[in-house]
Amino acid sequence: MAVVTIRQMLDAGVHFGHQTQRWNPKVKRFILTERSGIHIIDLQQSLAHIDNAYDFVKETVARGGSILFVGTKKQAQESIAAEAIRVGQPYVNQRWLGGLMTNFQTVLGRLERMKELEQLDFSDTTKGFTKKELLMKRRELEKLHKSLGGIRNLTKTPSAMWIVDAKREHLAIDEAKKLGIPVIGILDTNADPDDIAYPIPGNDDAIRSVALLTRVIADAVAEGLIKRHEKPAEAGNVSAVEPLAEWERELLEQSNAAAEAPAAAAAEVVEAPAAAEAPAADAAAE
Repeated sequence: MAVVTIRQMLDAGVHFGHQTQRWNPKVKRFILTERSGIHIIDLQQSLAHIDNAYDFVKETVARGGSILFVGTKKQAQESIAAEAIRVGQPYVNQRWLGGLMTNFQTVLGRLERMKELEQLDFSDTTKGFTKKELLMKRRELEKLHKSLGGIRNLTKTPSAMWIVDAKREHLAIDEAKKLGIPVIGILDTNADPDDIAYPIPGNDDAIRSVALLTRVIADAVAEGLIKRHEKPAEAGNVSAVEPLAEWERELLEQSNAAAEAPAAAAAEVVEAPAAAEAPAADAAAE
């Protein structure tokens, strides 16, 4: 079963590329045609690449990995944060800080500083801080929340990265290459396919297109989490014996409910003929 349909992609405008003069010749194989000076992306190829990326993300998360969602352009900020939070993954939707991955130990220090500031009571001036000092600390905390709030629970470099705009997020891609982190991303007609391990040909400028493709990747993460917790604890899967977070429990309950619904319907179909046959059998006995 396809994780997304051609109709959904058409409605979201995934097939629209950039103007013909703003293209990268390396993406020629993904372009179907040209219309009104705009390249049209072949959605059949996009569908195949979505399936590949979906399977990779699902298996990566099932093995205990994490996916870093990256999208700092205005069209992507809201959907990146919403979908990453929905499946409990780290995200960056503000400016990418240079060295965020390659200098991760320093970043961990700033995360500790952020958590330390969160323990302060900024309305209490009796704890040894003046009003001016508390104001400066509050501003520092707000700045840390804005730049690092999405990765507050990240304790090591991610297993893979989901990137919305490969040209805009070139710093993130460069750092991922240095560390050998696979990149899954939207490949628009102006981007370089060599930068992305799992490219999905599509429109990275339309809000609906970005939201649709980001949701697909988040769904893959959710399925991977469910698969991770279904593995037996005897196989060395630590996550199977750890208590589930509330959002993980909700995902598992939704999955179980979806699986039980067809079985319940089938049971009703089987019971209906049996109920109809019972009166007939009683009449024959009399």
